[in-house]
Amino acid sequence: MARRPARLAAALTALALLAPVAAPAAALPETVARVAPAVVAVGSWALRRTPPSHYLGTGFAVADGRHCLTNAHVVAPVAEERQAAEVRLAVFSRGPGGVVRRGARVVAEDRDHDLALLAFDGPPLPALHLGDSRAVRPGEAVAITGFPIGMVLGLHPATHAGIVAAVVPVTDPALSSRRLTPQRIRQLRHPFPIFQLDLTAYPGNSGSPLYRPATGEVVGVVNAVLAKKGKESALTHPSGISYALPIHLARPLLARAGLAPE
Repeated sequence: MARRPARLAAALTALALLAPVAAPAAALPETVARVAPAVVAVGSWALRRTPPSHYLGTGFAVADGRHCLTNAHVVAPVAEERQAAEVRLAVFSRGPGGVVRRGARVVAEDRDHDLALLAFDGPPLPALHLGDSRAVRPGEAVAITGFPIGMVLGLHPATHAGIVAAVVPVTDPALSSRRLTPQRIRQLRHPFPIFQLDLTAYPGNSGSPLYRPATGEVVGVVNAVLAKKGKESALTHPSGISYALPIHLARPLLARAGLAPE
C-alpha cells in the first residue's frame, strides 16, 4: 500500500513540471481577445481608385491609443504613390458597423531599423503594453496578430504562434551587390540584434506585434520572412522562418514624438 502514495506524488510532480509549459497556450485565447482590438491594417486610400482602400501591412496602437507602430517599409509605397495621385495614408480597423478608415500621418521614422510611428484620426484604440525585449531568450513562446494577405483575406486579424528560435545580428551574407542599399550597408557596419522566429508569417504581417502569449506584452515588431525563392514563394512555399525587431528599438521613436509607452 505504501507504493500508491509514492506513485501519486510522482504523478503530481510530473504534472507540476508540465504546467508552466502548458500555461502560455492556455492563456493565448484570452490574450488574443485583448490584443486584437489594438491591431490595425496600415495602407492607403484613394477616391478614384478601385478598390479605394489598399492594405499594405499591419500596425498596433501604443502610448495614448492615437498612435501606432509599424514598419518603415510598409508606409514607404504610400509616399511614392502620393506624388502621382491623390493617395492618402490610412489605418483600418473593424468596428461594429464594419471597416473603419482613419486618416494617418508619419510622425517619426527610423529607416535603419525599419520602424515608423504613425498618428491617426478618431477616438483612441486600446494601446498595447511594451515589454522588455532585452530579456527575451531563445525557446520563449511568442505570438503575432496581424493581417496576412489582407487584400485577399480581408480585415480579419489572424494569430500565429511559435517560439523565438534565436537572437541573431541583422546581417545577410548572401546579399548581392545590387541589393546593398545605403540602409543595408549601415546595418552591416553597425549590426543590431533581431529575433529569428520559428513561426509562419506572410506578406501583410509586416508591422504585427510580437508578444508574450501569457501577458500580451509586446517584445517585437515583425518585419521580414525568409523567402526560399523570391517574394512569391512566401505565399506558396512559406519557410516558417520569420524575423522581428526588438521593441526597445522603437522606444526612441515614442520619445521623439513626446509619448510615454504604456
